[in-house]
Amino acid sequence: MSKAERKHPYLTGNFAPISIRLSSKPCDFEGTIPEEFLGGQYVRNGTNPIQRDESRGFHWFDGDGMLTGVYFNRISGPAHVQPVFTNEYVLTDIYCATVQDRRLYPIMPSVAALTNPVSSSLRIIFEILRSLGLIFASIFGLIARPIKRVSSANTSIFHHDGRVMATNEIGPPMRVFLPLLKTVGWFTGNMAEGEPVGTDACKEGFGSPGVEGALKEMTTAHPRVDPQTGELLLFHSTFIPPFVNYSIIPARSTVTPEFRLNRPVPGLVSGKMMHDFGVSHRHTIIIDLPLELDLSNIMHGKPVVEYNPRGQTRLGVFPRHAPELIRWFTTDPCVVMHTVNTWDDITPGGTWVNMLLCRMNSVAPFFHMGNMAAPEALKQPDPQCRLYYYEFPPSHEGTASISQQWALSAIPFEFPCVPKHLEMDPTRFVYGCSMRKSNFAATHISSFKIDCLVKVDVEQLLSQGKAKHPPSVDGCVDKRSIDEILASDNPDDHIKVFALPTGWYAQECSFVPRKEGRYEDDGWLVTYVFDESQLDGNGEAPPDSRSELWVIDTASMREVVCRVILPQRVPYGMHGNWFSEEQIVNQRDVETFRSEY
Repeated sequence: MSKAERKHPYLTGNFAPISIRLSSKPCDFEGTIPEEFLGGQYVRNGTNPIQRDESRGFHWFDGDGMLTGVYFNRISGPAHVQPVFTNEYVLTDIYCATVQDRRLYPIMPSVAALTNPVSSSLRIIFEILRSLGLIFASIFGLIARPIKRVSSANTSIFHHDGRVMATNEIGPPMRVFLPLLKTVGWFTGNMAEGEPVGTDACKEGFGSPGVEGALKEMTTAHPRVDPQTGELLLFHSTFIPPFVNYSIIPARSTVTPEFRLNRPVPGLVSGKMMHDFGVSHRHTIIIDLPLELDLSNIMHGKPVVEYNPRGQTRLGVFPRHAPELIRWFTTDPCVVMHTVNTWDDITPGGTWVNMLLCRMNSVAPFFHMGNMAAPEALKQPDPQCRLYYYEFPPSHEGTASISQQWALSAIPFEFPCVPKHLEMDPTRFVYGCSMRKSNFAATHISSFKIDCLVKVDVEQLLSQGKAKHPPSVDGCVDKRSIDEILASDNPDDHIKVFALPTGWYAQECSFVPRKEGRYEDDGWLVTYVFDESQLDGNGEAPPDSRSELWVIDTASMREVVCRVILPQRVPYGMHGNWFSEEQIVNQRDVETFRSEY
């Protein structure tokens, strides 16, 4: 089937964008809402293009950022709580300009055009020049509103020091305000637009005037916040030397803030696609994939974003405040979109650095998100996306060899979750998403459909792995399939799977701990789910189709303790996060909010 004949997998069904925005819409619910949820909010970020048009190409990474939240409002009366639904666009420069003049859509080139190996150099050059022309015309007041930053802020959402921020790689974070999901303004390292001028620990911003300064604002979609020190850690990946910069922003409560902003990370020789990284309490790990981001490729007839299956993946480990002391470790080529957790193991012989991540041996899904078949040379006969463990030796040993690297389980595992208050420590359990029949690294054109949520006892699996010594790189501790795990009736199984009913699919989950919990896994997972039996005969979602928010007990991974019935569907999206009542109540002051017009 040709591309013109098949439907785009990320523009159909429950991936299709929605056009209705609701604010504080009360929701019915079934079951019991835990007391810990009162006053908190679950928010998920994702792409929602304002126009459903792929005539110039569309990639799942392209769409405008939309936030979807359920706020558990405290009320008087027997129920004590009323869930309310809100969904709202992140009011970026690109979004506001396009809303003012729909003829401009899309302003930026599609990731599909930059990735497609058959895209002509002339077409890519035209798309880039068109975007630059529109941006400069807007800055000079000739069209729409000024487009000063091109990020769509469509990927993730996190909390740091009184701010909630939406993220995307090609710009700085965008501050938003909960629970109404209003957009405040760009956060550039010191303060956010729209905030009252005050005294802060940071006196400078990520970037500076000019093109180079704008590129330095390109910030990872997955910043890390140290739950002990309150420090915010970020990296900035660009396609000009030194290619990766690194920032640390202290919290106001930090006793002795050690602030570093846009310090270079040495050892990179080209621009790369970098989505995530690892951070422990003492160390940072940069992941250099053989996934090149190089505009000069246009002149050689190659795609701007190119994967080298014969290259190497490098992991750079350095002390948190000293990127100049980076140590590079090499391993087989792979794709890492998300890390899970990173922690230090301090022994008399030195500090060992440990990391869990989601490792794919195929880059094919990156093409599928743009409705493109992956080149045959990039396909894998056994596509895998697994939960992997890496151990790095102490620096004084002087070795460039990774001590341990193998999979904990053979099941598909992606979109990981670790309890926020336990990040950077050796947690016993991690959570993530899986599939019964497919794989996140599948080589055929498909979309991510999550029908299983997984709890993994990493403490037990790491103990088994270190005793068995699995083969380096492609070894695996638990080789069971997802069906074999589902068939297990062992209450102490080190992998537990919550399988959704047939035809139901979930999204990334977040962990909400019980306040007086006795055990690490005493709490709940929260996620959006959708019943695809609502789709019509053409696989499209009718206007009256609806999603639900489920609260799942994590101790048993079997019971749905509450179902919140939402007023409309929530398209399958990127990343979500749980925000506590304390975080919502103690947000920093806002002077002005952004508006569409």
